[in-house]
Amino acid sequence: MDKKDLLKSRIGMKLVRVGKMTRALATQRFKKEKFEITPEQYTVLTAIIDHDGLYQRQISALTLKDRPNITRIVNILEKMELVTRTSDVNKRKIFKINITEKGKAAYKQALPTVLDLWQYSVKGVCDNDLETCLKVLNKIKTNLEEELNLQI
Repeated sequence: MDKKDLLKSRIGMKLVRVGKMTRALATQRFKKEKFEITPEQYTVLTAIIDHDGLYQRQISALTLKDRPNITRIVNILEKMELVTRTSDVNKRKIFKINITEKGKAAYKQALPTVLDLWQYSVKGVCDNDLETCLKVLNKIKTNLEEELNLQI
C-alpha cells in the first residue's frame, strides 16, 4: 500500500473514532455499574495512582487534557474526597495532587470493568497482532511527541 492509499484509509479518523467509541462504552458501563466516578475522572485517578504527588500541569500532560478541564476534574475529585491538594513548599499557588484511600478504593472498584472493556475491545485480535499494533502506535506517538509542544 503506497502512502496515498494509507492517507485514504484515514487511520487518524479511525483512531479518533475508536477512542470516542471506547469512551462512550466506558461511560455506559460506569453508569450501569453506578460508579461514583466517570471514565474521565478514572483516567485522572490512574495518572495520580501511577505518579502520586503530581502537579496539575503534569496530570494535564499525562492525560492530554487541557488545564481548565484538569482543574475542574481535580476540584470534583477533591470534593468527593478522592484526592487532596498539598501546597508546594516553594510556591503557594501550586499544589501537588495526592490520592486518598477513598480514591484508591474508587479506582479499584472500577478497575475490573475497565479491564473487561479492554478485553472486549481486543476480542479476536491475536497477541502477535496486538503487540505489532502497540509497537506501531507507540512509534506514531513518539513521532508526534517530537513535533508537539506540550506546555507542562
